[in-house]
Amino acid sequence: MNDQSPIQDAPNAPQVSPGSGIPPEELDRMTDDIIGALKTVYDPEIPVDIYELGLIYRVDIDDNRNVAIDMTLTAPGCPVAGEMPGWVEDAVGAVPGVQSVKASIVFDPPWDQSRMSDEARVALDMW
Repeated sequence: MNDQSPIQDAPNAPQVSPGSGIPPEELDRMTDDIIGALKTVYDPEIPVDIYELGLIYRVDIDDNRNVAIDMTLTAPGCPVAGEMPGWVEDAVGAVPGVQSVKASIVFDPPWDQSRMSDEARVALDMW
C-alpha cells in the first residue's frame, strides 16, 4: 500500500491508498464506485449517508483489490455500532472488481461536525 492522497478536497474526504499494481483507470473507477456504494449506507438516526457525514476516514485498496476501510460513528454509544461495519462491507463488496472488504470502527480522531460535507450541512440545516 502506497502513499495516501485525498479523493477530493473536502472536509469529509477519506484518505485512499491505491495499490500500485492496479491500472490508474481501473483504480479511478473503483474509487468512484466505492464512494457511490458508501453513499448508500445511512445512519438510521440521521437522514444523511455516512460518506457525506464524514464517517469514512480511510479507504485502502491493495494490489489484490482487497479494500480496508476505517470509519467512525457520530457517537461511541451509537445503537448500530455493531451492525454498521457489516452494512459498509456489504455495500462496498458489491462493487465490481472488489475482492474483499474489511470495515473497522476507529475513534481517533473523534468525529465532529466539521467533517460533514456541505451537502450534509444543507440536509441537516446546520449552517
